[in-house]
Amino acid sequence: MLYAEAGGRIRWGGIIWQTEPDGGTMQVEAAGWSSYLQYRHDLDGELGGRGPYVNADPCRVMRDIVTYAQSVPDGSLGITVDDTTSTAKVGSPAEPWHSRWWETPVLGDLFDDLIKAPDAPDYTCTTWWGKDRHPVRRIRIGYPRLGARRSDIAFSSDTNIVGHTPVTYSADEYAQVVIATGAGEGRSQQRAVDAVRNKRLRLEHVLELPEVRGRDALAQRARRERAWRQSLGHVEEITVRDHPAAPIGSWQVGDDVQVSVRDEWANWSGWCRITGFTIRPDTDSGETAQLQLEPAGAHQYATAA
Repeated sequence: MLYAEAGGRIRWGGIIWQTEPDGGTMQVEAAGWSSYLQYRHDLDGELGGRGPYVNADPCRVMRDIVTYAQSVPDGSLGITVDDTTSTAKVGSPAEPWHSRWWETPVLGDLFDDLIKAPDAPDYTCTTWWGKDRHPVRRIRIGYPRLGARRSDIAFSSDTNIVGHTPVTYSADEYAQVVIATGAGEGRSQQRAVDAVRNKRLRLEHVLELPEVRGRDALAQRARRERAWRQSLGHVEEITVRDHPAAPIGSWQVGDDVQVSVRDEWANWSGWCRITGFTIRPDTDSGETAQLQLEPAGAHQYATAA
């Protein structure tokens, strides 16, 4: 296991999966705690008898997956999972949620599939110092979402963004009309259309979702896809320095932040969701962080009960 500490606080913790010497340095590849589940399978079926699930809270199933993985001899990393609950449901009387041993399902795939629905929870991995300086390894579950819309921090080219930040404009991805197709065939196939008029040339995109059966879920997916495709200009990553406008470590995965990029090629501003970040303590600009971003409008969150 690997931990990154700064100022007496653990910034990150995870599992080392590969090391490779490179001259006088050692390249280390590591990933968060949930990556362990990608190397584990359900060998007993129904998560060791915890399933199948009917109208179950996906948060409960996520906890059961981790519990099952760590119940097997030599399989415990000491990971804990938030006790978050949600109003989302997985499995139905007609189609229960199954994990069949003869399919040797990957626990990581089962885990990640539970957060794909429009009303599903979010999750991320985190680490902090517990009692007696023992690291606490935790999977955080957020519902209706992780993070928040942050008006107290911001990133801009003339303040705390360093280096060149490309803004991509692609007509291949742009559309104001999304036609989502779901389960079924021919005339019985589920379909949802989400469209807006914005005084631009009409462009359409077909989103194929054969696994989606519910009309409401299909409409939500179409709306989310249309919001993403309708936004002009995408920023996928920024590098920022420590600054009072947004001190290093003041954000978390899931936060929506205002990003402004101004240079000889772009004058762009928009809300972006932080999906990941990498902190580099020893660059020419001092301590910096690379933030991975997605358009905030592309995410549709559930409504808390």
